[in-house]
Amino acid sequence: MNGVVTIARYAIQESLRRRVFVVVLILSVGFLALFAWGTSAAFDEVQQHLDVGESPFHASETAGGILLGLAMFAILFLGSVLAVFLTLGAVRGDAERGLLQPILVRPISRMSVLAGRFLAAAAVCGAYVVVMFYAASAITRWAGDWWPDRIIVPALGMAGAVAIIAALSVLGSVYLSGTANGIAVFMLFGAGLVGGLLGQIGDALPSARLERAGTITSWGLPFEALYQNSLYDITADAKGIDRVIVKLGPFGGAHAGGPGLWLWSLAYLVIVGAIASWAFSRRDL
Repeated sequence: MNGVVTIARYAIQESLRRRVFVVVLILSVGFLALFAWGTSAAFDEVQQHLDVGESPFHASETAGGILLGLAMFAILFLGSVLAVFLTLGAVRGDAERGLLQPILVRPISRMSVLAGRFLAAAAVCGAYVVVMFYAASAITRWAGDWWPDRIIVPALGMAGAVAIIAALSVLGSVYLSGTANGIAVFMLFGAGLVGGLLGQIGDALPSARLERAGTITSWGLPFEALYQNSLYDITADAKGIDRVIVKLGPFGGAHAGGPGLWLWSLAYLVIVGAIASWAFSRRDL
């Protein structure tokens, strides 16, 4: 356990040295500022329509769900970028730079190295997306007096999503160089989004084949299913036309995953970790 903590601390210190967090902080502040400006303008427009009686549904609730959903996509993307940068060179990249061999000479197992790099990335990125989710929720409260129906489960879902992305990046780092691994993980991220869009299109047509393809892709890359579940929970109490509009969701429909999704996500992390550990144990450094 001490070895895992040591590696996790090393990974965070290395990221601080490379000023990764400074870049993320600047991007995050810029995003929140733009989101606050856009959300305020959107709610002002909604209120003008409400004043003249043009809205046939609960426009403020619908606008709040859509705007926060868009923010959640941006937050997931920023969290994924952070997870990839923290882990893309975890094994092969560090080995090629001669940073990994001195660590393994000490009484630290290869499993500890993998676990430490993953835990550092998952903890940092999980905390990041949770803070950003609550910041975006607070902005919608300030701009339009709207608050999500659920605030704990969506935050945990976002944290779980970036943890899965971090695990996939750690696995990829065993086989691929840093650049190739980063490209591969972002392609998987895009594939998950496409799966969500396929399910959304299939639900709207309706098309059972597209819905099935979307479901298989989302659960095969469960960060997307967790994202969809988080989208669903922020407007879980919406009904009627409000429910239909919000369910379409930005960049992938809002769908409840149920308890099975959390169990599968945990099992998925264990499976990815086992594969990464097995591959690392067979690799010559």
